[in-house]
Amino acid sequence: MNTEQRNPDTYDLDKLQTPELVMAINRADQAVAMIVATALDQIASAVDGISARLKAGGRLFHVGSGTSGRLGVLDAVECAPTFGVPAALVQGVLSGGYEACHSAVESAEDSPEQGEADLKARNLTAQDVVVGVAASGRTPYTLGAVKYAGRIGALTVGISCNRNAPLSAQVDLPIEVETGPEILTGSTRMKAGTAQKMILNILSTAAMVRLGHVYSNLMVNVHLKNRKLVERGVRIITDVTGAPEDQARQALEQTGNVKSAIVMLKLGCSADEAKKRARSAGSLREIIG
Repeated sequence: MNTEQRNPDTYDLDKLQTPELVMAINRADQAVAMIVATALDQIASAVDGISARLKAGGRLFHVGSGTSGRLGVLDAVECAPTFGVPAALVQGVLSGGYEACHSAVESAEDSPEQGEADLKARNLTAQDVVVGVAASGRTPYTLGAVKYAGRIGALTVGISCNRNAPLSAQVDLPIEVETGPEILTGSTRMKAGTAQKMILNILSTAAMVRLGHVYSNLMVNVHLKNRKLVERGVRIITDVTGAPEDQARQALEQTGNVKSAIVMLKLGCSADEAKKRARSAGSLREIIG
């Protein structure tokens, strides 16, 4: 596997002065985005598949071990507050459980049976999507999960950082980005992890755009859980409607959410009518044009 090979450019890593050391790491990171760009067609196909399943009532699961699994959890937990969707809609499934988010449980990745069991525990159905994430493309836990998902009819996507990965052969939609040898040999939390995070961000964000949870480039379904997010909500309302800040703030207080406040101000309707219209349509653009 290329991800496990030694990088000939960094044989003298421990001899470098600090400026040279950080420059070498940064130089390697700069190449990652271009490597991800080679798989954009595959990523787009996955976005369309994910969007279709979610529109039909399915859920999205990111499954992985170690760094790959933690990145899946990170992406999943941020979807609910960013896009205003139920927390159960996008879930991260990590070998070793959530304890493995902050404490390494690396041996948990060796059991394909546990990958299957963890998806069964989430009541996976044929409507759902499972994204298997593995830098090596051969992690037993992840392979066990996607094999089970495929058997019951769920859509399966694979993200790996090696060519011709076993994971790719087990999924409906493979995404391979060959990030090559790491600066620190075998440390796939680096280039491979960066590539995986980029792809997961694209998959979830683009799917939520397709589902109508974004208006223009604004997160109009954002959960207003703290002062910073309330102020962001007010700015979004003023940006879309052109209303002065005090009027936007008042509409937000009356409706309780950004989308309804925008509908209220744009259509000149009551708060109750705005909330009803906002609930009835998935996309703000469908309501206000």
